[in-house]
Amino acid sequence: MTTDALTGTGPEDARVLGPWDVPARGWFARDVHDVARDLLGALLTRRSAAGDVTLRITEVEAYDGEQDPGSHAFRGRTERNRAMFGEPGRLYVYRHLGLHHCVNVVCGPVGRASAVLLRAGEVTDGVGLARARRTASGRCDSDRQIARGPARLAVALDLDLGQYGADLTDPEGELVLHRASSGSFRPVVATGPRVGVSGVGGDGDRYPWRYWLAGDPTVSAYRRVSARAR
Repeated sequence: MTTDALTGTGPEDARVLGPWDVPARGWFARDVHDVARDLLGALLTRRSAAGDVTLRITEVEAYDGEQDPGSHAFRGRTERNRAMFGEPGRLYVYRHLGLHHCVNVVCGPVGRASAVLLRAGEVTDGVGLARARRTASGRCDSDRQIARGPARLAVALDLDLGQYGADLTDPEGELVLHRASSGSFRPVVATGPRVGVSGVGGDGDRYPWRYWLAGDPTVSAYRRVSARAR
């Protein structure tokens, strides 16, 4: 069956699985803030030999490339950030302070270098596996803490540099994103300053680019800027 038959739209819009869409690459090739807001409430599934884990994304941050002083791409392309300049709909994964991994969804047109950091989520399927991964690497007091924060999210989904450049647009891939069909989900979105960004990029009045589902218990606690920039 064609995408047109499933959705009534063109092939670059979305692939529909029941009430959820697997966005095609064109969906990610949009303004970073639009993608960031639309990722809230979406489901991200990680498939592995150990089992599948799915989480509902509840908190993100937008990073707008070379015009954003908080972005890794602010000073241009490097070997570390090359994925940000590539195809939208792929992952940019980096190791923070040599301690843990953070996962970003590349968006915007090729060469634009914008990305959305996945900050927190609620594990909806595979809770036992996700919690076992978390307790193996540290303390986990409750299910709401499993993916509450970007490092915990990466551990819960077993994501590291091996998933650098992974494609979210392949319904058969190891990682797949589902978003609610158009018109079926209207979350209440809150905004505020990004976490752990120093300098101008950490100015919450100028860059209130953290987005989260208002009132959701899995949203991470806000901490004022640390000495190190993202």
